[in-house]
Amino acid sequence: MIAIKQKTRSDILFDVTNYTILIGFALLIIYPLYFIAIASFSDPNKVNSGGVWLFPQGITFEGYKRIFSDGAIWMGYRNSILYAALSAVIGSILAIMAAYPLSRRDFYGGPIFMTFFTITLFFNGGLIPTYLLVRDLGLVNTIWSVVLISAVDAFVIIVARTFFQGLPEEIREAANIDGCTNLRYIWSFVLPLSKPIIAVLVLFAVVRQWNGFFDALIYLDDSDKYPLQLILRNILIQNQPSGNLVDDLQTALEKQRIVSLIKYGVIIVAALPLLILYPFLQRFFVQGVFIGSVKG
Repeated sequence: MIAIKQKTRSDILFDVTNYTILIGFALLIIYPLYFIAIASFSDPNKVNSGGVWLFPQGITFEGYKRIFSDGAIWMGYRNSILYAALSAVIGSILAIMAAYPLSRRDFYGGPIFMTFFTITLFFNGGLIPTYLLVRDLGLVNTIWSVVLISAVDAFVIIVARTFFQGLPEEIREAANIDGCTNLRYIWSFVLPLSKPIIAVLVLFAVVRQWNGFFDALIYLDDSDKYPLQLILRNILIQNQPSGNLVDDLQTALEKQRIVSLIKYGVIIVAALPLLILYPFLQRFFVQGVFIGSVKG
């Protein structure tokens, strides 16, 4: 019979300490999300006074009613989904097209290109040169000014390149012996083996595009093209107290109460699609990031 080693007092103490620390970190991550959720439909006065910390108090959905009563919210959802989908497709294709050649040891000039990509992690041209470039390309007030500007960056290229470097070299050698071209090899072997990193690239692109509003604020003039984040920002600003002396104290307090409700509500409205999407990509995301980070 195999003897089962009994845990010593130090082992038990270590386990208790380890679980306590892990539970503490989990609460630090989960509780802010939970608080925002319950505060979005609780009485703002009780939220501001500290009465809401575990369960909602004075349940009201007035904030959500004000958010969804604005017809632009659905237009913003449509635009953001469109921008995120285009960014996911275009960004993933561009990242793979850049990362795979850089992962090949026989690619002449690879280190030079990697140096250029790495420099962009620390420096960029700035807002004014970027705006002038977008204007000269005729992209101002078009969806492409939002999609193409942030389609890909050096970080995701480096992650994808590291992943491709981990693919077995023997597969490419065998494909070359059989007369397989580079394009056929990428389509038939590399892409089927790259589902984890493709999921990472898609998730990075979707999250970056979904949370972004600055590019739309700078380059878009037509409100019909505004993404969700910019529309939510405008809703929040429009409901801010005006500060006019004409407004009496009661009106100002009521506006501040509505702002508090909307403030938490817009966070839930903006984050909910990503919270729904992430569980479906979580397995590939963890695997892809892990594989893409173990080699330099």
